[in-house]
Amino acid sequence: MNKVPFTPRKYEEYAYVLDFNPRGKSSTVRGRDGIIIAAIGEDRLTLLEVLGAPNSAFEIGERIYIGKEGRTKVLSVLGKLEYEHISSSAQSELNDVVKNIVTHNETRFVDYINNSRPLTPRTHALELIPGIGKTYMKAILEQREKKKFASYVDLQERVGLKDPIKHISERILEEIAGESRMNIFVQK
Repeated sequence: MNKVPFTPRKYEEYAYVLDFNPRGKSSTVRGRDGIIIAAIGEDRLTLLEVLGAPNSAFEIGERIYIGKEGRTKVLSVLGKLEYEHISSSAQSELNDVVKNIVTHNETRFVDYINNSRPLTPRTHALELIPGIGKTYMKAILEQREKKKFASYVDLQERVGLKDPIKHISERILEEIAGESRMNIFVQK
């Protein structure tokens, strides 16, 4: 009998505050109220509802620890949120917060560009990023064949792709809003 190897569920360690209500009611867990925070996870880029610890102060855009052990400002992660169910102020903060995540996790996103593969015979995963069409895709593939990209600046200098952070952020926002058929960054 073959045993399937056990892989523990991966939980977010950090999230960024998009909006919070000091006297809110949870939309994911009935009967839970308190400091209700709408946040976006740093790794999986999922929208989360978080319960803040009483008497804690939060700021929009703040990076908070939501991991399993040693939380100080967070009581619990209540659940996942859908884009349509977050406040309009949380939706408007999303762009800046996502850009911040893409900026501060450069290695992760440059690695994606260095390692992405064709999805079908006609479509390459790189083409799913707004601003990258066939011309940039070919240039990226040729350059990474010679030497992997080291940074966003390296990518800009060798391929001429202006503002890769903006393009990657746009793709993530499309995925969060449910506007894409396939997710490459946001995990459901």
